[in-house]
Amino acid sequence: MVAWILIALVIGLAMGLALRLGASPSVAAQWAAALKSISGVILGLLRLLATPLIFTAILMALVRAEVSGRSGGRLLWFLATNTLVAIIIGLVVANTLKPGEGANLPAPSAAAAQSLAEKPTFDPWRDFVLKSFPKNLIDPFRENEIIGVILLALVLGAGLRTLRQRGGTPAAHVEALVAAAETAFELLLILLHWLFKIVPVAVCAVVAAVVATHGMSPLISMGWFVVTVLTALLCQACFYLVRIRRGSWVRPVHFLRSASEALTVAFSTASSTATLPVTYRCAVSKLGVRPANAGLGVMVGGSMNNDGTALYEAVAALFIAQAIGQHLSPGAQILLVLMSVVASVGAAGIPEAGLITMIAVFTAVKLPVEYIPLLLTVDWFLDRCRTAINVMGDLTVTSLLDGREKHAPA
Repeated sequence: MVAWILIALVIGLAMGLALRLGASPSVAAQWAAALKSISGVILGLLRLLATPLIFTAILMALVRAEVSGRSGGRLLWFLATNTLVAIIIGLVVANTLKPGEGANLPAPSAAAAQSLAEKPTFDPWRDFVLKSFPKNLIDPFRENEIIGVILLALVLGAGLRTLRQRGGTPAAHVEALVAAAETAFELLLILLHWLFKIVPVAVCAVVAAVVATHGMSPLISMGWFVVTVLTALLCQACFYLVRIRRGSWVRPVHFLRSASEALTVAFSTASSTATLPVTYRCAVSKLGVRPANAGLGVMVGGSMNNDGTALYEAVAALFIAQAIGQHLSPGAQILLVLMSVVASVGAAGIPEAGLITMIAVFTAVKLPVEYIPLLLTVDWFLDRCRTAINVMGDLTVTSLLDGREKHAPA
């Protein structure tokens, strides 16, 4: 997909420059509108799949995770705090460096702007607390209320997990429900895989439309966006090392030396799931942690940990908001933090997880999703960087679970 996105970027640049240099402004604007409508259809299909996919991913993550007792509580604490810090770092860096201010992207289309304007200003009590409790099981999906969908997934997943462990209901009935959820998740992944094949078309259309109407400045500003994301990811890596030094017997230099192979594979494959065997081996044979803690931190924690992706979404949301001149209030940024934390649960099992959860996050904070394909022009590189941070987070959690004292070899 990377190669096709790069090809789409080149074609989109050529089309946009041809329209900007060879056509009148009115004709270029008409073509830009037509191209945006093409990308809008593709984004609409992605949005259609995003809500049920996030629902089933969170549901299955809760059902599959074999976490119990004190170790399970510590694991969840380390995962939640790492992700929360990652998002806060992303927001602080993006608010400081302001990567979107020079992009000058066009504001949302008239229809989209009117739709956004009709929505009331974010109110924490109304928009997060009250709307988090849907009146039925259908409305959150029908109205695309992503907060309600996530809450339903968390509650139903916890309930199904309890039902599975309690043993009062016939096991066959419970396993049938689990199998149905797994089948739905796999079906959505197949549809998503098909849809990803035409995502480069959306990239080409958006790039051509932006260049035709606003020249190269928005694309040039993507370089500053990349610098901002890398700065935030580096800060998150430093946080990991400080936390390891304070909460584990593992020392930062030993950690980096032992984790180098896993981090290299993660960067090369852009998949924390594909890197799991290497990450586990590095944790046990090189880092020297207990196999039980490596299994809990890497295998179980890895299915829920997505710190790099959550950080990236926070920076991307602020970048687009700054680029179109849409101010995100402190309340909206708090909602962005909460949404990114919750949406990251189970996202590691979704291909191109950042794209899917980004649609949900943008929708929650009332940002237009039409410029998400523009981010894909640099996402092929940033995806590898944030995957390495995800794997580094897995190994950090594993080191923290192993405690402050090194165990004696068996």
